[in-house]
Amino acid sequence: MKIDSNNLPVMEMFYSLQGEGYHSGSAAFFIRIAGCNVGCHWCDVKESWDYGNHDILNISRIIDSIDNKTRIVVISGGEPLMWDMKVITTKLKEKKFRRHLETSGAYEITGDWDWICLSPKKQQLPKNHLYKIADELKIIIYNKHDFKFALEESRKVNDNCKLFLQPEWGKFDKMKDEIVEFIKKNSKWRLSLQTHKFLGVD
Repeated sequence: MKIDSNNLPVMEMFYSLQGEGYHSGSAAFFIRIAGCNVGCHWCDVKESWDYGNHDILNISRIIDSIDNKTRIVVISGGEPLMWDMKVITTKLKEKKFRRHLETSGAYEITGDWDWICLSPKKQQLPKNHLYKIADELKIIIYNKHDFKFALEESRKVNDNCKLFLQPEWGKFDKMKDEIVEFIKKNSKWRLSLQTHKFLGVD
């Protein structure tokens, strides 16, 4: 099947709890889009990178798969903005779903979103306009330099953007105390934990 605006490469779809960031703890339906060339060495879904390894699904089929017990649909990746998001967000809006995007911001924005979580990566920074429209800035803390990166990135976002630091899962024990101390000194920031991993759920 050809990848055009009516089709998307999908790694997986599932109904669970949002484990991270501002909406942590909320029931949500997740659509993980395949394809990413940002290349984070600590990525925990590297199997999403090569979209050729995953099914290309018609957007109508994707919409029909959504569990209607929730009104929140989270589109993540991979990097969703590699693909045209206009059709899927239009159809989700017609069905009165809230459309949440998780993106590195490395590509131009497409689609109509209710919430944008921007998680910048040093090797491929977000497009400038993504900083202005982001609802949430989430910086993954892997080492001490990431605190400096967090401060630099926070100066680029709008005044209403929520700021989160999240320990990289493999560095949780090493970095958690430093994150706590940083937030105590910089109270605009909040802690994001991958609560789904603590709970052992998807």
